[in-house]
Amino acid sequence: IKDMTFKNFDYRRVNLPPEQRENLEHAYRTALNFAQSPEGWLVLMGETGCGKTHLAAAVANYNRQAGRPVLFIVVPEFLDHLRSTFSPESKVSYDQLFESVKTTPLLILDDFGEHSTTSWAQEKLYQVINYRYNARLPTVITTRLALHQMESPIASRLADPKISTPFEIKVPDYRGDVRSQKRIPRGRRGS
Repeated sequence: IKDMTFKNFDYRRVNLPPEQRENLEHAYRTALNFAQSPEGWLVLMGETGCGKTHLAAAVANYNRQAGRPVLFIVVPEFLDHLRSTFSPESKVSYDQLFESVKTTPLLILDDFGEHSTTSWAQEKLYQVINYRYNARLPTVITTRLALHQMESPIASRLADPKISTPFEIKVPDYRGDVRSQKRIPRGRRGS
């Protein structure tokens, strides 16, 4: 993700209709504003390949460059690492890993919703989200899911206008014309 910056994010894609190009530029500006002053939450929603991860990584890289601590985590990998701490060979304890994710000054959760939906996984993610919500810690979340497709205790926090800015990126996959199986319904909030 080191190479994903605001400088190399292409929001002027000439192959897009004007309204999609405008939406992508608005997403870029929203993420850049968040990076410059990380307060509250930014929830980037959209199809696979629309630029969510690039913008989230750009937020992380911008803050790293400014000397501010940031933790970028791919949610399914985080849950795998958390499970692996139960192994006797683990070099990091469950408590160390879980606390570092909950309390980091700026957290990026990439690919939220791409994890297995076991009750354990849902509980751990809820605990992270709820802790950061109550502590008002800056957080960026990327997801292919619409808010109404998430568990309501999590969706409620991600939709809270006092802390969160949900933004739907309404452009197709950069890598080709691949359509997601979990599309966000048209007319959802985001521009």
